[in-house]
Amino acid sequence: MLKKLANNTIVRLITGVILGLLIGPHLEEGVLQVILSTKHILGQLILFLVPLIILGFIVSSIAKLDRKSSSIIGFSLLIAYLSSTGAGLFSGTLGYTILPWLDVPTTASLGKELPTMLFKLDIPPIFDVMTSLVLALMIGLGILWTQSKPLEIAFDHFKEIVLLLVNKILVPLLPLYIACNFALLSYVGTIQSQLPIFLMVIVIVILAHVVWIITLYTIAGIYAKKNSWEVLKHYGSTYLTALGTMSSAATLGIALQSANKSKILKPEITNFTIPFFSNVHLCGAMITETFFVMTVSLVIYGYLPDVGTLILFILLLGIFALGAPGVPGGALMASLGLITSMLGFDDTGIALVLTIFALQDSFGTACNIVGDGALSLMATTFNERQQKRGTN
Repeated sequence: MLKKLANNTIVRLITGVILGLLIGPHLEEGVLQVILSTKHILGQLILFLVPLIILGFIVSSIAKLDRKSSSIIGFSLLIAYLSSTGAGLFSGTLGYTILPWLDVPTTASLGKELPTMLFKLDIPPIFDVMTSLVLALMIGLGILWTQSKPLEIAFDHFKEIVLLLVNKILVPLLPLYIACNFALLSYVGTIQSQLPIFLMVIVIVILAHVVWIITLYTIAGIYAKKNSWEVLKHYGSTYLTALGTMSSAATLGIALQSANKSKILKPEITNFTIPFFSNVHLCGAMITETFFVMTVSLVIYGYLPDVGTLILFILLLGIFALGAPGVPGGALMASLGLITSMLGFDDTGIALVLTIFALQDSFGTACNIVGDGALSLMATTFNERQQKRGTN
């Protein structure tokens, strides 16, 4: 039991946060310089992996669309994107409405000064985030149109390599990266006053997940002209499983069982849509990440992102979500480059987003997978209407 807890990502991240907060105020200049260098190198490694994650997962996702060549694929992809971006815009609206009224302490002009770095090792990414996104889209579409199986297999293997790098390098290094950042924040002396606001923000985000689930099922019921409660009422076990596993993949079996219990969903449709949406529909992650980047921007840099930048960020983040890796925090991992390039976050900002995202990741996963039931109802209705048109 203790070994299982020690290997749990959330437990390790929380441990990193606690250790950083405890040792930070007692650090000497020499140790601070080592921590600053360690944080920089780890941050460089994380950002180096970002374009590889985008390329590996988006190419592989697009290339596989030809395996089920049907109009339902395009419809499912469309509603997943609309739900994810809609969730992000909803979260952004909440952020602009709520955050200015909260008593948010900022680090913009407070705290001790940090010493210079002991040594600096830059590891530039192979290409920037927008280049990797466009390249992934072009290669994926090329494979889809030419049906090049050798290239599809090659990028499947590349995706497996990237996922291995994420699981073997990125995830194990995160607790150390988080510990270094929180030690520095604790030394500066401002993070202690910011913890209550982060806990409040987590509660707000979880409530926003519930509101979005209700919204999705309401829209699905209107579109299908059916009572969507007939689907939602079977998702209790799925929600609890997602909370415990923090993984859509691990919850997939229970989600299929829940969907197949509904009288208004068809197994021949849900057996495709539930696994499909579990990989491309990340409305919970979109709500979480949007609200958290706004909070961190206000706390660390003293201002909220301007509206135009945030809207573009959300629209691009929805694309990133379609090809995000299937690991806890996958959408956030895939979008780290977007956060740095568009919102101007540095290592400290990224570390804070990673930490508070991880603390509620199970709720985001639960929102994603429960929302899949609503989208499956829409896809089922769409398929039925297509069949009726075909017989007329």
